[in-house]
Amino acid sequence: MFRKNYLTLLVTVALFAAGGIGVFAQTAPVLGRVVMKKADGTTTPVADAVIDVYRVDVKGKLPSGKTNGKGEFSFAGFPLAGQYLLAVSAPGATADILPGVRAGNEKIVITLVAGDGKRLTEDEARGALNTAPAPTQGGKVELTAEQKKQKEEYDKQVAEITAKNSRTQQNDTLIRKVLEEGNKAYDSKNYDVAIAKYDEGINAEPDYAGSAPVLLNNKAAALLVRSRLSYNQSVKGDAAAKTAAMASVKKDLEDAVKASDRSLTILKSATAPDATVQKSYDANKFQALASRKEAYWLMAKTGADRAKGKETLVAFEEYLMVETDAKKKSDSQLALGDALRENGDAENAIVAYRKALEMSPENPDVLAGLGLSLFNSGVVSENTATKQEGLNYMQKFAETAPETHPLKASVKDAVDYLKTQDKLTPQKVTKGSTKKKS
Repeated sequence: MFRKNYLTLLVTVALFAAGGIGVFAQTAPVLGRVVMKKADGTTTPVADAVIDVYRVDVKGKLPSGKTNGKGEFSFAGFPLAGQYLLAVSAPGATADILPGVRAGNEKIVITLVAGDGKRLTEDEARGALNTAPAPTQGGKVELTAEQKKQKEEYDKQVAEITAKNSRTQQNDTLIRKVLEEGNKAYDSKNYDVAIAKYDEGINAEPDYAGSAPVLLNNKAAALLVRSRLSYNQSVKGDAAAKTAAMASVKKDLEDAVKASDRSLTILKSATAPDATVQKSYDANKFQALASRKEAYWLMAKTGADRAKGKETLVAFEEYLMVETDAKKKSDSQLALGDALRENGDAENAIVAYRKALEMSPENPDVLAGLGLSLFNSGVVSENTATKQEGLNYMQKFAETAPETHPLKASVKDAVDYLKTQDKLTPQKVTKGSTKKKS
């Protein structure tokens, strides 16, 4: 039923400028977990433990956090220059502190013991920081074996964090540079160079939420546009050129999905105390969902891969959950129906088109898509009622759609078939008939 046509460049993506990354490369996450030590020496995770964060190099306090059900806590962005004190409290535990924390520390383990559950005030936490072990007669503090072990682990973590911070600062200039160069290449329609530049930045800091999602989303945008250009060229070429172009289309779309998925994975647990940074994270999540949805639609529409029905459905549903613009939501619901129909999934296409029809009852594209999907389903299942409903929608489409509509011929063929082979007569579509019959 699909008739080839040129794909216009509909991809509209916000390519974030270097200044749009917020506190890029100036913060780093702090991750860890809180456990409770029991009488037998074993430990268990502590849920809902409160983590208060205080700067010790200067007077200041950061937003507090809480552990999840596994006892884990996560802070998305501590400024690199600071030194921090964590004050930890939990129901049924004795509050404790952990000094010497720096941005980038991702392996913290805080062990509590049973107690009254009291939460330390800021003065109490800072006071505890100044409390030192009593010296021996020789004036030297003797550490226990456990304290020595903890100190060794802490010193190792400090060294790792210092090295990581140094690498991050070195990569800062590089990533800003390649991001700007990639955006300029994109604006100049040099998508090969743009993708290469974005990859260079991604490889420098592949897991950093402050930069990688921006670069990955921009890469996906460039891949989507390049895939459309390749497809349009394939329509004009001979058989050999078409085969090569379609292979390129498929790879670009698969790579766009991978880039979008990677962006979503990085941002899945990324949170920030700074509202501006969090807004940037949310915007990048939305852009990744939109690009992934677009890639699956193009796979179906171009014929690059029509065996992705399940993945297409998931990608569209996750995007539709966060889209708030009524027009874009309606257009995407229609696009989902089209993609599922192109993939040969008539049953799910019918469901998608019914939802689209509720949003846009007179849309000829929806009428045609729903009618054709019902026709295909009815023929396969030999269900006369389903074929009749499909005929009704296709007849309404035929009466209202312009002759230039790309599905006009396909609908005419289906209508003629139902009239001659099944001796069916079109009936007027009544209000409420978009609901599936039981």
